[in-house]
Amino acid sequence: MSSRLNDTVARVTRRIEERSKPARSAYLDRMARARDEGPRRAHLSCGNQAHAYAAMGDDKDALATGSAGNIGIVTAYNDMLSAHQPFETYPALIKRAAREVGGTAQVAGGVPAMCDGVTQGQVGMELSLFSRDVIAMAAGVALSHNTFDAAVYLGVCDKIVPGLVIAAATFGHIPSVFLPAGPMTSGLPNDQKAKVRQQYAAGEVGRDALMKAEMESYHGPGTCTFYGTANTNQMLMEFMGLHLPGASFVNPGTPLREALTLEGAKRALAISDLGNEYTPVSDILDERAWVNGIVGLMATGGSTNLLIHLIAMARAAGVVLDWEDFAQLSDATPLMARVYPNGLADVNHFHAAGGLQYMIGELLDAGLLHPDTRTVVGEGLARYTQEPKLIDGTLRWEDGAKRSLNDKILRPATDPFQPTGGMKRLAGNLGTGVMKVSAVAPERHVIEAPARVFHDQEEVKVAFRAGQLTTDTVVVVRYQGPRANGMPELHSLTPILAVLQDRGLKVALVTDGRMSGASGKVPSAIHVSPEALDGGPLAKLRDGDVVRVDAVAGTLQVLDPTVLDREITHPDLTANRHGLGREMFQLFRDAASPAETGACALL
Repeated sequence: MSSRLNDTVARVTRRIEERSKPARSAYLDRMARARDEGPRRAHLSCGNQAHAYAAMGDDKDALATGSAGNIGIVTAYNDMLSAHQPFETYPALIKRAAREVGGTAQVAGGVPAMCDGVTQGQVGMELSLFSRDVIAMAAGVALSHNTFDAAVYLGVCDKIVPGLVIAAATFGHIPSVFLPAGPMTSGLPNDQKAKVRQQYAAGEVGRDALMKAEMESYHGPGTCTFYGTANTNQMLMEFMGLHLPGASFVNPGTPLREALTLEGAKRALAISDLGNEYTPVSDILDERAWVNGIVGLMATGGSTNLLIHLIAMARAAGVVLDWEDFAQLSDATPLMARVYPNGLADVNHFHAAGGLQYMIGELLDAGLLHPDTRTVVGEGLARYTQEPKLIDGTLRWEDGAKRSLNDKILRPATDPFQPTGGMKRLAGNLGTGVMKVSAVAPERHVIEAPARVFHDQEEVKVAFRAGQLTTDTVVVVRYQGPRANGMPELHSLTPILAVLQDRGLKVALVTDGRMSGASGKVPSAIHVSPEALDGGPLAKLRDGDVVRVDAVAGTLQVLDPTVLDREITHPDLTANRHGLGREMFQLFRDAASPAETGACALL
């Protein structure tokens, strides 16, 4: 492994450490005091403990008198999310594993888990981002019972892992392991599914053909196979040392998947304060771990949602990130993977080609990752170049691939798909935003065209169906920020914008909302801050204003600066405040920070 850290990685890390010093120091002091109070159950009265153990059957004596530790299970199980359905059986496996080493485990609590695939383009999507904050709070309620020596977190998808990480960091004195469920087996290729979606948007096929394609793509238990937010989350948990090595992309329902779940539970007890390898989350999630996570995001061409989530997650651990950190690390990080929507392969193909173990080894050799971070399996990230195997019923780790097994999917750091990462920061007189460039053709990295301004995504669809979008256009969808309506993803616009693009038009999207992690073909300046509701410049645009979206120069601007002298347009947003639970989320909208600082109501 390289002994020299890349200069940009070192410089950005030092800047983050300096910026974070007051918050990180105060956080670590809190975590140290929490640990000094000793194992949590020691502080409970007999009555407290009796309540906690009353339903635990044969485990009661071990809970009351044992010294091997008690695991709190925080689960996001439901069987509406294909990625989370496998978690139904995990608590029994975790309890079994704990008993085998003399410990115990209890389901501490469940957290909500939205499926963005179900709510995409629907009103429910306006609750999605803030479900992350609710998940963090719900996990906090689970752990507040103060009876756990370690925790395991069961979650995979978009807002769930960020919410669980926020909770794990808040309870950072408690050692924790994140246990994934793995991706579903490959179905209808993602590019074929996307083609049918575009054909449907253009009126070329009917709903029966669309439904058939969707069902053949999303067909069984496990994570959706494209490289969206859910699978980006899984990558991060390995790069940041919260998974067991190689755990992310093992399919559900396999013997290896079960063995990893059992081992993860045992590992959680081994690193508790009752074991010999105390490894609290607070020590794992230092500045170096967050830098490693950002490098992984850039090298894999991951989801833009993580530009918001990582900032919020890090703040829970006393680490202050900003988008300039992401931009500079992206400039230094080669894009090594092509996984849909950045290519034709899915995550199963990526895993077979060498996957995360190969990538981590390459990035370590290139000096682009901190090699000396703490992880749930010990000191150093080198362990994450090993892959798990089940040999004669025994789980072992062996060296992962030393070369890519498919260079159309995975390339070495010295011969990448492109020399820089998958994200670009944009800044100009319209504010600050980001673009995922890894899936956008180079000839579309700069778009200059008249704007068409909309106040919700349905207006865009109506204009498309009416044949009003027939020239080069920058589609501006504003009042979609966290304070306006919860910052929904606008992924349902992707098929129609792709149709316009395929007709030969120059098309871009500019919005203070979000796009799905599956988006990428259409150049999209997203997360624009300040948002329109807070008086951001987007609120002053009108139809016909010429806007330039430039991912080469990293700029986002309206060409006529006098536009900025106009009065702000104030649309009627009262419909955002009620229906499908939106009434209950007003306090989150009111308290939300800007996208640049995590769009979070908690931190």
